[in-house]
Amino acid sequence: MNKPKILITNDDGISSPGLIKLAKVAMDFGDVWVVAPDSQRSGVSHSFSYSRSLRVAEYDIGLDVPAFECSGMPADCVRAGIIKILPKKPDFVFAGINNGPNISKDIQYSGTLGAAFEAATFGIHAIAFSQFSPLKSEVTDRYLSLLMAKYMDKPLERDCVWNINFPGCSLSECNGILEDRIVSQDDFYNDDYDIKELEPGVKEFSLIFGRNWNATSGTDLEAIANNCVSIGPVYNIK
Repeated sequence: MNKPKILITNDDGISSPGLIKLAKVAMDFGDVWVVAPDSQRSGVSHSFSYSRSLRVAEYDIGLDVPAFECSGMPADCVRAGIIKILPKKPDFVFAGINNGPNISKDIQYSGTLGAAFEAATFGIHAIAFSQFSPLKSEVTDRYLSLLMAKYMDKPLERDCVWNINFPGCSLSECNGILEDRIVSQDDFYNDDYDIKELEPGVKEFSLIFGRNWNATSGTDLEAIANNCVSIGPVYNIK
């Protein structure tokens, strides 16, 4: 029996530890191919490079899988992988493991979700994986393989992807897995800008991140705020 083909990408760049961890675990479930950005592409959402060519090169990620770095966006990596790089259309696309959560209104900006949504437009079963803190991976390490297997088998509607977020706590502090989370519409942001005047009429704006962790019941934001794994469907624009 042929193994399923799994395409893996991310928005943190091909050398990201999260991507390598995801690829390593995915090798237990199918033939893994990696096509990922050559550097950081966070916050690019579902954008892609329609007006310029892409540079694609082989890249050694330290695992026995075909891997390629791409000069484009996460969605470009998925498109190029599906159309030209893989020998046949993949059965699954995994995006991540993102450095930081993709919950609430962050989802609209996420390159990780953008890659998963691109897969969904091709009718491919896609899962986005994110982790609150790159320094605290105990919960991810405990549940990644289990949830990968479960959500590969769990059906999705077309133009929908699974969004899995791991909390930034120790395993002993984790309060379990909360499934069927809806995307929070709470007032999540309280960002600001630090402003520096560079010269008369020219100012530099540097973003200062702020987040409101008060969440409505049943949401992804509530799950992560309470040290739970959050899992739910997210729909692409139809």
